[in-house]
Amino acid sequence: MSSNINVLQVIPKLGYGGAETGCYDIAHYLSENNCKSFIVTSGGELIKFINKEKVKLIRLPVHSKNPLLIFLNAFFLMGIIIFFNISIVHARSRAPAWSCLLATKLTGRKFVTTFHGTYNFNGKLKKFYNSVMARSDLIIAGSNFIFSHIKENYSEFLKSRKKFLVIFRGINIDYFDPSTKLDTDEKKLLNRWGINKEKKIVLVPGRLTSWKGQELLIEAINLVKIELGYEAFQVVILGSDQGRDLYKKKLIRLTEQYRLNNQVKFISHCKDMALAYKVSDIVISPSIEPEAFGRVAVEAQSMEKVIIASNIGGSNETIVNDKTGFLFNSGDAKSLSNRIIQAITMDESAIKLIGKEGRKNIIKKFNVEKMCFSTYSEYKRLLN
Repeated sequence: MSSNINVLQVIPKLGYGGAETGCYDIAHYLSENNCKSFIVTSGGELIKFINKEKVKLIRLPVHSKNPLLIFLNAFFLMGIIIFFNISIVHARSRAPAWSCLLATKLTGRKFVTTFHGTYNFNGKLKKFYNSVMARSDLIIAGSNFIFSHIKENYSEFLKSRKKFLVIFRGINIDYFDPSTKLDTDEKKLLNRWGINKEKKIVLVPGRLTSWKGQELLIEAINLVKIELGYEAFQVVILGSDQGRDLYKKKLIRLTEQYRLNNQVKFISHCKDMALAYKVSDIVISPSIEPEAFGRVAVEAQSMEKVIIASNIGGSNETIVNDKTGFLFNSGDAKSLSNRIIQAITMDESAIKLIGKEGRKNIIKKFNVEKMCFSTYSEYKRLLN
């Protein structure tokens, strides 16, 4: 039996980030629940995995912040809304959200936004630009931290007629499942990385940018080396510099300064992140600014790995400290080094217990099925 809900999601690019994978997951979930599902985007690597029989993909330059293009995109979206009889338009980023706001106002359709970040601002103009995410009929926050951020900074837009709630991001627990990875694949990945599994492996996923805390991490590794008197583990900093050549050079110089060249490896990308987690022993998320959700912490727990993360932002909500992982004082290299030493000196039974508790935590709270069901339910409430 067909549903009358036709949902159009609009996102700048379909890459592998949290917003993008969430968009992808919702799109396919809707089509499997008798809804018509549409995505408007400018491109991205995730496009090739979209099932074209289930999800209608339309390309528009919605990644652009050019005011003229934003205005033109609004009229293209109006045409799409009318032609496909779209019921709900769901924007996942600010620039396309302005186009969606105009298009839904003129066509009388419901407008949904998801806050995927804190969207910092220094002045009134930037705050006004950000405010579009709070001008919808349904405002979704990806964590309690983001919920509080919106209430604190955009309260004037939270009218009583609007719905404002938290729907935690979810991950695919079948993909991030340690039992699905083969030993042969693990060996191949380690060979590609040029690593021998003689010592424990510490994995640090995340794009190379200063707020992700890679500098702090390198300082902490040096402190661990000084404390123990030897190189107790290998470190893989996994992430693209996305054109930030100077920052990557700075990190390399820092490893050279501390004489950590043989201990730290920089890997630009990995197609199979579940496998990257599987070959590691400890995962670290050393961000010095709050993560809106903190996907690394959730994926690591799902893979039954010991996670160490900053005690700010979303990590406070996804990690049960000292039970499913460890939190350290944000920005404090000594606090991080102490947690690393604690993790690498734990006995195997304690490591396995943390891993099991971590996966149970994710299955219960951060399963992609739960995220999709909650979003779909809110769509239906919005229309009814």
